[in-house]
Amino acid sequence: MIWQTSRRKLSLDCPLVMAILNVTPDSFSDGGEFVTLKSALKQAEKFISEGADIIDIGGESTRPNSERVSTDDEINRVVPVIEAITTRFDIPISIDTTKSTVAEASINAGAEIINDISGLRFDERIAEVAAKHHTGLILMHSRGTFETMHRQEPVEDILHEVAAVFRSSIEKAKITGVDPANIALDIGIGFSKTFEQNLELLAKLDKLVSEFSQFPILAGTSRKSFIGKILGGVPADERLTGSLASVVIAIWNGAKIVRVHDVKETVETIKLITAVKSIRNES
Repeated sequence: MIWQTSRRKLSLDCPLVMAILNVTPDSFSDGGEFVTLKSALKQAEKFISEGADIIDIGGESTRPNSERVSTDDEINRVVPVIEAITTRFDIPISIDTTKSTVAEASINAGAEIINDISGLRFDERIAEVAAKHHTGLILMHSRGTFETMHRQEPVEDILHEVAAVFRSSIEKAKITGVDPANIALDIGIGFSKTFEQNLELLAKLDKLVSEFSQFPILAGTSRKSFIGKILGGVPADERLTGSLASVVIAIWNGAKIVRVHDVKETVETIKLITAVKSIRNES
């Protein structure tokens, strides 16, 4: 399987590691750590040295109770970082945004993937930007508005719900002119889901992978609250072991992209998964 961005074809023979670089003051795990250009660039260099395949840059936190930032503020946060990284390094940059204006500015600065946590629900013009520039486009499952997506009443059948939203988002993208080869799907762990539903999505991910076999599936579990709950309430920066376990489960069940904070440890974990799966596939 190949995932096409505006600048390259990414092979999915081995799962891709998408490194999280939040240039925000209030993200749930690393808020405030990389708000200066110098600190963000240093972290990007670290990610690359550790084996990251993609760097996902976000300028607006989507943690529970976060507040929206203006388009100008978001652009001012992300564009200098994207320009600095793409000037110095050859690595795909993803822009994590739900605003088409931010997406356009980021692509002009060097980004080649748009990561939309709303799956085109907040701003359908993101699909127009993706189609125009032939970028990669990640469509995530979520429900509700930006302000309410973490307070949604749970649906009865989460697999059916995620599949239905995927189909709707894919159709919107295709109608707008997005090439299916550019699309990836994110199951949206931690968004509009109960603790049990997060676990169910991981446990039964293979069903979604089979249904949407044309598209790479992304799992973003890193340091999320369901892991903290299982580990006895530990804070976000103490959830490494649980995060790695969730990566193993997701990849074993067919995920092709994992979005993580801890790149080195994830890359090493994937090497072991890949080695074991290769033997399993031979038998």
